[in-house]
Amino acid sequence: MGGKRFALLLCGEDSEYVKKKYGGYFGVFVKMLAEEGEAWDLYHVASGEFPDDDEIGSYDGYVISGSCSDAHGNDDWICKLIALLNKLDSMKTKVLGFCFGHQILARALGGKTGRSIKGWDIGVTAVHLLSSSSKLYSSLKIPAVLNVIEIHRDEIVELPSKAEKIAWSDQTGIEMFKYGDHIMGIQGHPEYTKDILLSIIDRCVKRNYLVDSLAEEAKAKLEEMEPDREAWKKLCTSFLKGRL
Repeated sequence: MGGKRFALLLCGEDSEYVKKKYGGYFGVFVKMLAEEGEAWDLYHVASGEFPDDDEIGSYDGYVISGSCSDAHGNDDWICKLIALLNKLDSMKTKVLGFCFGHQILARALGGKTGRSIKGWDIGVTAVHLLSSSSKLYSSLKIPAVLNVIEIHRDEIVELPSKAEKIAWSDQTGIEMFKYGDHIMGIQGHPEYTKDILLSIIDRCVKRNYLVDSLAEEAKAKLEEMEPDREAWKKLCTSFLKGRL
């Protein structure tokens, strides 16, 4: 008892593959971020499941997952999520967002999101941490260029006025941002493994989100680089647990 409490705000649905192999995306995130003595709870926010008002302050931090939905959409649950994120910001609660989570944080704080003019980014991407953010990673002894798995066609178009861009890539101008000391967004998926990405690519083809040629190209390129999973784990857990 007395350990830290964290909540995953799941913004999409579990695939059969991820449920069978990892116990759903909750299992994927817990494997990456959880440490001994902590309690982790799951909220299926895309299905309208949110923490009660009297529960919100009981968590030491929140993680926002990716989604098939657009962060610039106005579904009821997206609007409710934005309201929750504004509350968490006012409380200075730690919040870490990935992909859709990264984008919805920016929108909630006054930024803009939309379709990337460069199209889909699928595979392992080299993300460059800006020298101005070196205090974020130098103490962790991780490199200034980190490879991460990505699959997205939306991006942050304009950061909130008080946000700080901390990383970029050749494909995406805002790969990471920080807002105060309590909010951080990451466009990529540090929590993903290559097999998860391959299963998502296949699902996207079946749903006609991706054409076969783009999917096959992405699969072929996936062999060229490896994600820096341990470095990302160190960075994400250190931020979320207040060790930076």
